Parts: sequence; C-alpha cells; structure tokens
Amino acid sequence: MSQQKLLERVVQVLSGAGVEYMVTGSVASSLYGEPRSTHDIDIVIAIERSSIKQLVQAFPPPDYYLTEESILNAIDHLGMFNLLDVNTGDKVDFWILMDEPFDRSRFARKRIEDVLGIRLAVSSPEDIILMKLSWAKRSGGSEKQFNDALSVYEVQCGALDLMYLRQWAKELKIQGLLKKLENEAEAV
Repeated sequence: MSQQKLLERVVQVLSGAGVEYMVTGSVASSLYGEPRSTHDIDIVIAIERSSIKQLVQAFPPPDYYLTEESILNAIDHLGMFNLLDVNTGDKVDFWILMDEPFDRSRFARKRIEDVLGIRLAVSSPEDIILMKLSWAKRSGGSEKQFNDALSVYEVQCGALDLMYLRQWAKELKIQGLLKKLENEAEAV
C-alpha cells in the first residue's frame, strides 16, 4: 500500500470511528512548503478508549502492526503510538492531543484541505512552523526541521498570521529560532 493510500485509509478509519485528528509533521509541511519524502505520517488525535478496538481491528496483522496496549500506553502517558505497514515499512505516528494551551490552540486551528484527492484535517502553516522550530530546538538544532519550517514560511509568507507566530514563539521559548528563520527568509 502506498503512503498516500495508507493516509487515505487512516483518515477514513479515524473519521468512521469519530476520532478527531490533524495531520502534521513532514506531510503537512510538504503541503504548505517544499515537498520532501518521508516514511512516516504524523497525526495528532483526540481518541477515546471506546475507539481503540475499532482502530486496531481496521489494521490487522500480518499486513499491519498496531497494538491495543501501545494505544492505551500512549493515552495514559500522553505520548504517541505507531501503526506500521509491514509490507512497505511506512508508518503512522499517532500523537495524543494534550490538554496544553498550544496543543489546544493548534488543534482548534486545523484546516480541511484536499490533498491528492483526500480530504484531510491539517495543521495550519503557522502551527507547522512553530512545531518544526520546537522540534529543531528539542533535537539540538536539527537542520531538517528548521528547513521544513523555513520552506513553509517562505511559501506561505504573505498569508501567515505573524502576530500569532511571534506570540507562540515567545510562549514556546523559540523566539531566537523564529528570528533566525525570518532573517534567512528575508535574505532570499
């Protein structure tokens, strides 16, 4: 199954189970910035325990690896769990929506986009930039994360809510990275 088909199937299953979601990460940054290949799909979800069995049953072995235990562990620890397409090696990283101001804000600001014939709930460009810069900081300065944020900023520059970006950059303590990004974008 191609990554596109996997994403389409995951979205159908989540929607069918009534699980709110938001595509983020490199898939989302490729949508709003410069496309790049990636072997994982990052999705933030607001999942209830009552939807777990339906999700696990939709992706059975031997073609998929997904366990009820990993989902419960992610819910209990506000972490993440994976779905692996055993045949292709593609994976979906499901991140549990946290009850924190930034997570609530970015989830509320998600957009519905048509991507390759699939209707998706996707993180906003501003929130993609902020998350990519946060990941760059957490990983000790990842150029890949920074460059993803930069490409979204450059492509979406005229449509970005700069006040929102700067407010959350301050809250997330990534103002220095945002300033670096703005300077690099202006230099082009």
